[in-house]
Amino acid sequence: MDPRTTTALLYLSGVTVSFDGFRALNNLSFTVDPGEMRAVIGPNGAGKTTMMDVVTGKTRADIGEVYFDGSYDLSRLDETEIALLGVGRKFQKPTVFDMHTVEDNIGLALKGDRRARKTLFWKESVEERRRIAAILDVIRLTPLRRRRAGLLSHGQKQWLEIGMLLAQEPKLLLVDEPVAGMTDVETQQTVELLKQINRDRTVIVVEHDMTFVRELDVKVTCLHEGSVLAEGTIDQVSQNQRVVEVYLGR
Repeated sequence: MDPRTTTALLYLSGVTVSFDGFRALNNLSFTVDPGEMRAVIGPNGAGKTTMMDVVTGKTRADIGEVYFDGSYDLSRLDETEIALLGVGRKFQKPTVFDMHTVEDNIGLALKGDRRARKTLFWKESVEERRRIAAILDVIRLTPLRRRRAGLLSHGQKQWLEIGMLLAQEPKLLLVDEPVAGMTDVETQQTVELLKQINRDRTVIVVEHDMTFVRELDVKVTCLHEGSVLAEGTIDQVSQNQRVVEVYLGR
């Protein structure tokens, strides 16, 4: 398939990445359709983080093709250029501005002219206030909008960082272990949050919590030694003998 004509939002073909002789990705081929939510699982060292690093421009592939939105060759772009195309990434550990309020965190992340937001006298426009309010509603933090971010629970900080990503209006969200350290209630709320986000955006969720993955009820890709080991529903993947051997049976 010619990547320039693919209907996939994200297209990886034959991607290999080596570090000092170790193949973190080994001929990885992987596609995600527009509007899809995909769960990516696999043991430590399977290549999940390296895959996200390649997509976001943090790491360059040795060989292979990486295309976004039909025609953008991500291998030729840097991290900033890729982010501006609409690829957002949330790391496992949330990074928020602890001394600022929840709504100010969202305001600082809004897509647009950030230079203005660095000035002492900057104020949101009516449209920006509307956007902030809408994002706060999605991430379920409207009642806490004036609370300093540093006072939020771990789960609430995760949601806030997801909101900061949404403020950038990405087409694709890469979310790394969003429920690590969350309570059962927060985990279920995160399932609902990601499903709501997926109504308008494409989402890739990297996760170890299989109960959470089952609740997402989406296509699952299991990576092992830098390649796709299995794909399908959570039941299909969890019943795959090789997946049980290298991951689930541990």
